[in-house]
Amino acid sequence: MKNRFFSGAFLVALCLPFLGTAQPPAPKDTIPKPEVSVTKHSITIDGKAVNYTTTAGTLLLRNEQDEPIALYGFTAYTKDGVNDKSARPVMFAYNGGPGSSSIWLHMGALGPKRTVVNDPGLTPASPYKLADNTYSVLDIADLVMIDPVGTGLSRPVGKATGKDFWGVDQDIRTVSQFIKQYVTENDRWNSPKYLLGESYGTMRNAGVVDYLQENIGMAMNGVIMVSAVFDLRTITFAPGDDIPYIIYLPSYAASAWYHDKLPNKPANLEAFVEEVRVFANGDYAAALMKGDRLSDQEREKILGKLVAYTGLSKNYIERADLRVGPGEFEQELLRDDHNTMGRLDSRFKGINQDLLSQNADYDPQSSSISPAYTATFMNYFYNELKVNKKNSYHISAYGTGGFRWDWMRGPGGFGVPGANTATDMADALSKNPNLKIVIFNGYYDLATPFNGVEYTIDHLGLEKNIKSNIIMKYYEAGHMMYTHEPSLAKFKQDIVEFFRMTGN
Repeated sequence: MKNRFFSGAFLVALCLPFLGTAQPPAPKDTIPKPEVSVTKHSITIDGKAVNYTTTAGTLLLRNEQDEPIALYGFTAYTKDGVNDKSARPVMFAYNGGPGSSSIWLHMGALGPKRTVVNDPGLTPASPYKLADNTYSVLDIADLVMIDPVGTGLSRPVGKATGKDFWGVDQDIRTVSQFIKQYVTENDRWNSPKYLLGESYGTMRNAGVVDYLQENIGMAMNGVIMVSAVFDLRTITFAPGDDIPYIIYLPSYAASAWYHDKLPNKPANLEAFVEEVRVFANGDYAAALMKGDRLSDQEREKILGKLVAYTGLSKNYIERADLRVGPGEFEQELLRDDHNTMGRLDSRFKGINQDLLSQNADYDPQSSSISPAYTATFMNYFYNELKVNKKNSYHISAYGTGGFRWDWMRGPGGFGVPGANTATDMADALSKNPNLKIVIFNGYYDLATPFNGVEYTIDHLGLEKNIKSNIIMKYYEAGHMMYTHEPSLAKFKQDIVEFFRMTGN
């Protein structure tokens, strides 16, 4: 078996298309005051006007001893004229990374403005287009976009340092503290409450929903997971671990289907994906488990299937010992076209700068959309929302060398490749049988493949009546499925249906 180690660059961003600069902590002898900008706006969604107030800036976050620990950045949208807040849901949303700000969900799917990109092609340089987001959730819920410490306007203050926030458990605890404090200060304790997270934000979601329930006494009405991963083992390709190769195969097949690289392309994507899913979790898994004991006859049979399902040559798959990693697949499938394929969304393709290379060295999807999202958000944040331009907004916590994520989990915990918050989610579901979770999956997502979250859920050991509270949705797009407008429309409709299902 090839000795592949998990790429540090992979962990840098599960969903982090753009790397920026982290803000240094404030001097320890002073506690800066929080600052917000409040503006009034209106948008028409489904033919109905929604008048709303935007509050953008920082909250002075306190720990359990009421000591100030951070200026915590957020942007909140609240509908005007609501007298009974218990009748109006509030959704808390964030992206992932870890180390990503919330601009991707903010400007791509949830907020009142939407960055228009040339999906799935290259978006030309500025001027970029910012449109009213008629798919925003503001017609059905208030929205709080959260920027974890090190991103957005958020930074440690007082005696706190980055390490108090930058880790699986630290992040779960402090994000939960922010939600509690926001709910208290804005009188939302009796409002229906939802979490929405993308990518690493789903790992955070799984921990936060349990932490809020167990430590703060706050039960969520529902949790929305976008491009989920709960168990890093499913995507880390540790030496000797065959699980990730099994997990990724259906996503490889969907990508090859999209790019017309299959010898005999089936007509229906869903049926094809199901066929590959059955093979991956069955015959392919059994073959990999045999290792060197696999007979020549069995090997030939598996090779034939892999060629038919992935579009890769038999020779390439043989050299890979039946095990092709995502970076290799992204670089190999379109190599003859002198292209490389997107990781966050395999529909995107870009120029292959090294036709001899083993792995993709950049993500065409990220390169295409990041400048547009960054420019439109900065213009919107400072000029339309009137945030003080002296307060620097950071797209990412990376860039200064000070951002380091702690993957260890408490007493008896473990680090990469074992970080896992699925057990937190299982605990929350078991102790709150009314809790429902919906998971949005992109067929063309090579960062958090759908077969991975399916595998994780199937191994939680949940009672059948509780497992039925987890709902799966699939999109013909990638990790950020909302860049594809037909998928964005479905994204909104699926949220509307989820709210109805959970009683709101």
